[in-house]
Amino acid sequence: MSPSAPHGSPLEVLWASLRLGLTSFGGPVAHLGYFRADYVERRKWIDERSYADLVALCQFLPGPASSQVSIGIGMLRAGLLGGVMAWIGFTLPSAIALVLFALGLRAFDVSDAGWLHGLKIVAVAVVAQAVWGMARTLAPDRPRATIAVLAAVGVLAAPTAAVQVGVILVAGIVGWLRFNTGDTSPDEIRLHVPVPRWFAAICWVVFLGLLVALPLVRQFVDSYPLALADSFFRVGSLVFGGGHVVLPLLQAEVVPTGWVTQEQFIAGYGAAQAVPGPLFTFAAYLGAVAGPTPNGWAGGALALVSIFAPSFLLVAGSLPLWDALRTRGAFQGALRGVNAAVVGILGAALYSPVWTSGVLGPLDLGLALLAFGLLQVWRVPPWLVVVLTALGGMGLAAIGGSG
Repeated sequence: MSPSAPHGSPLEVLWASLRLGLTSFGGPVAHLGYFRADYVERRKWIDERSYADLVALCQFLPGPASSQVSIGIGMLRAGLLGGVMAWIGFTLPSAIALVLFALGLRAFDVSDAGWLHGLKIVAVAVVAQAVWGMARTLAPDRPRATIAVLAAVGVLAAPTAAVQVGVILVAGIVGWLRFNTGDTSPDEIRLHVPVPRWFAAICWVVFLGLLVALPLVRQFVDSYPLALADSFFRVGSLVFGGGHVVLPLLQAEVVPTGWVTQEQFIAGYGAAQAVPGPLFTFAAYLGAVAGPTPNGWAGGALALVSIFAPSFLLVAGSLPLWDALRTRGAFQGALRGVNAAVVGILGAALYSPVWTSGVLGPLDLGLALLAFGLLQVWRVPPWLVVVLTALGGMGLAAIGGSG
């Protein structure tokens, strides 16, 4: 299938995605709702069926699903440059905000600040809500719930990045064997992709080449920027489910190495809940605050580009081939197994490091339950819950109640 001509301009994609990057609160599932309302219903850049297909593709690929959908829509609208503009617009606002937060942490001693402990507590509520919602959707029956439970047990027993990746791979194989529905031939509208197949092949070669070469070169070259790029590129390449699931993989890369303290990690994760856009921009905060010396904007930019580079390569490499792959029942079955394992991995992350770092006493637990109720029951916007919980942390510190 030859690529079709783009229908729009990169600048209009940049403007549309920047608007969403400034206003899209609520996490990856909410982002997909914002995209549908803007790109499908209001702008009519993509039809309903093609949008559903694109979402399915990005759910199957490793990386941040909502950001990949944004990149894919940008590519479909304005070619490869449109994909770049979509990423910049959707990502830049939250990335800038989180780097500024990192610089603030570096400039002031806030290790004992009550609001900082409040950010750790709100992370408990946010991750708990994610586990609850994802479990109901991705592990609704006994087989998938079993996969989720076993995945959580495995990750808690051996909390390393290698075990997490192995759990995902095993779950994909189990899903392929257990949930394979066979090939189907739906009568669907084909995606018109302005990306040639030869370029898609190059993207796959570059992706696999970097995934293999970066860790090897890192063994022989003592370079902190290279190590940082390798860690974040690998996380962006291997995390399935996106969103909050990136938390344990990032924690395994930056905390044991001493680049970031556990307190800095949880504080940044809490701050990431207060900004719009993709949660993967948490990488910009980590890059800015990490390392033997403060890295600021340069470290934030390197970490941000490194963690999102796999998404761009995978979307550009997969879009021209998706029409053939989407009818394969084996792919759908593997995806079901992977998604169930993602629930278990996220459940393990809820305990460590989120719960163990944030809940130090009964009043902390009460504040976390209140934040969870605001999110889950009363549907208060996440950014407002973050602000209120930070204020609650200040209150606990004032009365000496935390811990």
